[in-house]
Amino acid sequence: MSKHHLGEFEEIVLLTVAILHGEAYGIAIINEIEQRLNRKVSIGSLQTVLRRLEKKGYLNSEFGESTKVRGGKRKRYFSITSLGKKVLITTKEQRQGLWNAVPQFVFNN
Repeated sequence: MSKHHLGEFEEIVLLTVAILHGEAYGIAIINEIEQRLNRKVSIGSLQTVLRRLEKKGYLNSEFGESTKVRGGKRKRYFSITSLGKKVLITTKEQRQGLWNAVPQFVFNN
């Protein structure tokens, strides 16, 4: 196993940040996950994972411009780093290797 490990929710969040490319901020990430996976996500659990992924070096973040709609509050936008991309590719390859190792007859029932 590689030294970089992703939990299931970490993987989902990283993939979602990649999908939203340039528009990945808290509520947008939650909406995308809920829409694509029909899975409820709390802002608290998302923020915890975003901080952890940033600390691991898989994500970067920066603040956008303040807007009157948000009462002057700025959105924090997330982007995937090169290390984050490498970890996602490795994770995909590992999972695909597992899927490929399952004998076909297992699914023929």
